[in-house]
Amino acid sequence: MSKKTSWQEKLADSKDLPRVEEIDEKKSKRWGSGTFVIPSPVEVDAIMKKVPKGKVITINEIRQILARKHKATIACPITTGIFSWISAHAADEMASQGKKRITPYWRTLKTGGILNEKYPGGLKNLKERLQAEGHVVIPKGRSKHFMVQDFEQSLVDIDKL
Repeated sequence: MSKKTSWQEKLADSKDLPRVEEIDEKKSKRWGSGTFVIPSPVEVDAIMKKVPKGKVITINEIRQILARKHKATIACPITTGIFSWISAHAADEMASQGKKRITPYWRTLKTGGILNEKYPGGLKNLKERLQAEGHVVIPKGRSKHFMVQDFEQSLVDIDKL
């Protein structure tokens, strides 16, 4: 029986990334023209690590940073989202091993300031962590989603990351 790959191992596996590619005809319907970067997991994690206490970032801001870094038109939304999820689970895994300095994944939000319920501990964990840092977490409309109230005012300055 083979050993299960840890979240930290998944985070460290770059899979020959990052890679910049041309936006093909199929993708151009959604993304327009130009190039896109498929980031490496550690690149996404490195950005998430830089978000200080009391601040937040969204996946879209992470994508902007990655696109600018690689001189691409955009960063792939799918892989960026997956790699933030891997980063969150690797951080949770490290915390369960007693490590104190972990990636503050709870500060990374979805578009519109929405909490990512797929991060470790679910909404309860995220709400507690964000509230402990001074954020107000509110329901998003009538949906089951929650968001950081006035999150735009707490966004980290991506030009300083």
